[in-house]
Amino acid sequence: MINIDRLDSEIIGRMVSHARPGIAELAGALGVARNTVQSRLRRLEESGVLMGLHPIVDLESAGVAVQAFVALELDQRKLPRVVEELAAIAHVLEINTQAGREDLLVRVAARTHRDLQGAVTRMIEIDGVRSTVTTMIVSTPLRLRTQPLLAHLTAQAGFGRSTPAPD
Repeated sequence: MINIDRLDSEIIGRMVSHARPGIAELAGALGVARNTVQSRLRRLEESGVLMGLHPIVDLESAGVAVQAFVALELDQRKLPRVVEELAAIAHVLEINTQAGREDLLVRVAARTHRDLQGAVTRMIEIDGVRSTVTTMIVSTPLRLRTQPLLAHLTAQAGFGRSTPAPD
């Protein structure tokens, strides 16, 4: 784990909100040298804070309008194998372990309710899955975001070693 300061947070925020800005563009917008931005990006990538830059896909625009969370209760001894088999299902977008009655929370997407049911049926058939509870997603008024949290956590951290924050 590394310490992230306000400059790191600003770089990340601009990378997220401006799809793939250039190093020179970032440096100019933040009022710092290109080498500073390059070294910060390298450090953030090498430490695992930035895990690649990917376009955000609007699944609904791509014809995939049905999404749900599927909570799975498992035989804990079979968790690694269950995760491996879930990952092989194309409809599975994300798998999270959780504390509580259910052990996994899986986000799935499909073109139709029938396709979604097929994906859930495949999950139920995996050895080690005891039960499932499916919750349909009606809308997503707030997509996954990290910038407000990073800005909050780094508000008192300063803006790099010797560079004042831009006005």
